[in-house]
This record gives sequence, structure tokens and C-alpha cells, in this order.
Amino acid sequence: MQRKFNRMLQAENGYCLEKMTTGDSWRMFRILSEFVEGFDTLSAIKQPAVTIYGSARTPEDHPDYIKAREIACRLANHGYAIITGGGPGIMEAANRGAADAGGISIGLNIDLPHEQESNPYVNMPLDFRYFFVRKVMFMKYSMAFICLPGGFGSLDEFFESITLIQTRKVKPFPIILVGSDFWGGLVDWIRDRLLASGKIEDEDLLLFETIDEVDKVVRHIRKTVVF
Repeated sequence: MQRKFNRMLQAENGYCLEKMTTGDSWRMFRILSEFVEGFDTLSAIKQPAVTIYGSARTPEDHPDYIKAREIACRLANHGYAIITGGGPGIMEAANRGAADAGGISIGLNIDLPHEQESNPYVNMPLDFRYFFVRKVMFMKYSMAFICLPGGFGSLDEFFESITLIQTRKVKPFPIILVGSDFWGGLVDWIRDRLLASGKIEDEDLLLFETIDEVDKVVRHIRKTVVF
């Protein structure tokens, strides 16, 4: 396993999204340009947007893909814009569902060395080099997060969103974990370890909820994100 990891590091040696040949002062302009483009594009959207995220490695015939597509389609039919990370898997499914309904299908694609390409169902694409700029766009222009089973990226987005709400850096908004079988162990750990040891408060468990059924997800979004 260690040898495999070492080979991976060697294969990636020399690859870096930010080559050190460019000074930090000039890098600021690239960061600023991504903020400006993101703000200009997404501020033009007048209806509320919902972010749907999950694993980029979910195949088209997987139940999670099918569920994400259905949720997005139904929300788009009710007038919501759909935001994803723009890539394959769950992101593709959500963009596809929005496109099925003729809705706004936004993809905030991130430049990665592997795995990530913008999917063909995005009708409002944006490309980012910096994760933190992309995260600002998710947080600023989405009024709800729907998280399907995913990996490190999904966990990162989930924990960052509840941290920002907990610390009152953003206004509270609905965060839904879809799939109790997948998320149940994490939720139990949060309750049994973090809450039990005093690392969080009882009210922090109210920052998110777990819902399995498509009907209940859509109904909850329509009840809490009104326009």
C-alpha cells in the first residue's frame, strides 16, 4: 500500500494547479477574476437555487444517481435552479434532472488533475481553479444543500456548511443528508462522540437532517425555501 502511494506521488510530481513560477501578487489577480466572474454570473439568477452534491464516482445505473436526478428534476419543475460541482456521478445526475425539466442547470467545475470534467447537462457553466472561491459560490448563491452519498469532497462541503451556520457566519439554511444507510454511522458518531463528550451542543444536531424519500426531500425544500 505504501509503495502504491509513493508511486502515485511520483506520478503526480511536477503537477500542481499553482506553479511556483508565478508570484503571489499576480496570483491574487487570478483569484479576484474568479470571484468577479462567479458573482457576475450567479447574481443574475433570480429564482432560489439548491445545491446537490455527492460522489463523482457514482455510475448512471446506481440508485443514488437515479434519486439525485429525480430530486433535481422535481425541484426544477417547481422553479428552483440547481447547482452542482459540474462533474460526473451525482453532480451529473442532478444537472441532468434539471435539464430534463428545462430548468437552470449550473455547474461550478473545479480544475483537477483527474476525474473532473464538466458534464454535458450543464447549461450555465463556471470553471474554477481554487476550491475556496468555488465554495464561496456554493454558500452565497444556494438556499439549501442536498447531500447524497459521497467521499471526501462531500464530507468537506457538509462539515463546512454546518460549521458556518454553527458559528453564525451565514444564515441558517436547510442541509439534508439523503440516505440513512450511508450517513447513519456518521450521524451516530457525531451524537455518540462529539455531543456526548461536550464538543457540540444539542442544538447543533438540528443543523442538518437525514431524509430518504424523494417526496419528503422535495416537500421539505418547498416548505423551507419559499419564493
